[in-house]
Amino acid sequence: MLLGCLAPEADRILGAKLSGTAQRHARWRALTPAEEAEAVAELAQTAAGRTDLLAQEAGLALGYNENRQDEARHNQAAELLIKAGADQELIPQWIEEGRRRARNPR
Repeated sequence: MLLGCLAPEADRILGAKLSGTAQRHARWRALTPAEEAEAVAELAQTAAGRTDLLAQEAGLALGYNENRQDEARHNQAAELLIKAGADQELIPQWIEEGRRRARNPR
């Protein structure tokens, strides 16, 4: 997967849905088991087998938000994406991409 290539429109939309869903479920506290199960189930259903997009959004959240005030909440969102089935082999490259984007905002 080439990080510099633009993703097809459908992939960008699905990635945004996954990211938004994870952020909506993330809290400033630990989730209850029921809250976590609900979030993971919704993310897995939304992803519909796209483990690559779950990994992309998890990695971007982790990399982009390092050392920011709301890092803990973004980390929790990333954990939900990972638990929903993210391809863990892809996450490191997306963490690096998130860091790059944080250094060079548009």
